[in-house]
Amino acid sequence: MRLHILGICGTFMGGVAALARELGHQVEGSDANVYPPMSTQLEALGIGLMSGYAAEHLQPAPDLVVVGNAMTRGNPAVEYMLDHRLRYVSGPQWLGETVLAERDVLAVAGTHGKTTTTSLLAHLLESAGLAPGFLVGGVPGNFGVSARLGQGRPFVIEADEYDTAFFDKRSKFVHYRPHVAILNNLEYDHADIFPDVAAIQRQFHHLVRIVPANGRLIVNAMDARLAEVLAMGCWTPVETFGIGRGDWQADLLRPDGSAFAVRHHGQRIGEVHWSLLGRHSVMNALAALAAAHAAGASPQALLPAFATFESVKRRMELVGEVDGVRVYDDFAHHPTAIATTLAGLRAKVGDGRILVALEPRSNSMRQGAHADALGPSLADADVVVFLQRPELPWDAARVTASLQGRGRTAATVDALIAVLRAEVRSGDQVVFMSNGGFESAPRRFVERLAGG
Repeated sequence: MRLHILGICGTFMGGVAALARELGHQVEGSDANVYPPMSTQLEALGIGLMSGYAAEHLQPAPDLVVVGNAMTRGNPAVEYMLDHRLRYVSGPQWLGETVLAERDVLAVAGTHGKTTTTSLLAHLLESAGLAPGFLVGGVPGNFGVSARLGQGRPFVIEADEYDTAFFDKRSKFVHYRPHVAILNNLEYDHADIFPDVAAIQRQFHHLVRIVPANGRLIVNAMDARLAEVLAMGCWTPVETFGIGRGDWQADLLRPDGSAFAVRHHGQRIGEVHWSLLGRHSVMNALAALAAAHAAGASPQALLPAFATFESVKRRMELVGEVDGVRVYDDFAHHPTAIATTLAGLRAKVGDGRILVALEPRSNSMRQGAHADALGPSLADADVVVFLQRPELPWDAARVTASLQGRGRTAATVDALIAVLRAEVRSGDQVVFMSNGGFESAPRRFVERLAGG
């Protein structure tokens, strides 16, 4: 079958393309911007890539068009597809019907930590010899690819609450029909499609409704909003996790989260020593361990595998160190994620200076939905440079004024890099935070440091 994928260079749709190719389909696709790393990964698989959404890309007609959720009415390819009655399906529906229907699906849902937890769970199952398939919204360090079919029964998938497609407004994760579902946390996000947190809770409850009674829900014991979701009705056994709370508990051995003891139903089963930082990382670890146990793996036997876990690219990824300055690239795009990431780094570096470059890139950030929470989330930063592009519809002074002299703004990435270069000194930690490309700012800054 010849498939054409619209929006192929997104991490999810690129993963769908890789799985379709592995199944033996002829795969091609279009995207507004064809660029690495996804373009490189797809081209290596023999997948044809086309830049832009010209109607000609769908001529001659493919057997099926797989539509990404970034596609809208008015898009030339979408209009041609509809006018000529081409067969089409959303990415999540194709995945659910074609890949997941015969697999034991482990879905990782939550406002924060989905990509890291999904990658970690796949790594743990691989370490247990279960050869899982997976689809991750990033590139896991232990695998080097964002998706694979795998040889075993388990399939681990990052389960997003964002809507499915322009013609299907259900959350993506309802298509996956998991046997095990992690509910990692729940906060307000995606202000472009959800009016309030209650609307997100309803979508999470739709997920809860389809997990079978012989499956498992792995739920954050410290999240009141998830407790409210379960109170709407639950028909599946629940295991909870938390730091000092829940069926799966962690006791921090180091304040930065790089070492902790694990208890299951009150019984200590061992210790974890690994490279990740922060309480949020410990929570992700507990969730992944509990899910791996639900899939049949021995938790005690899995603990050494944490030491060999390589985190996902752009999750506090160290991109360079020059003259004692360490530069990180991080995907944080929500105040809670920003706060927990910086708290973990602060616990590691003590009194060392932390400089943050922040791009408000997500839809919620650009709309100003998190503006009031951004200042408090940056409490552990010594200097913050906020990228306030001219098209940003709200005034970043709302954030910088709350930082008591620690905040700066810059209208361009070049200006932001210049401000950071003037501020930085040996021993500093510099963290670039954005869920977009940030115009390659972290690597450009490293090059600027190296050039003097």
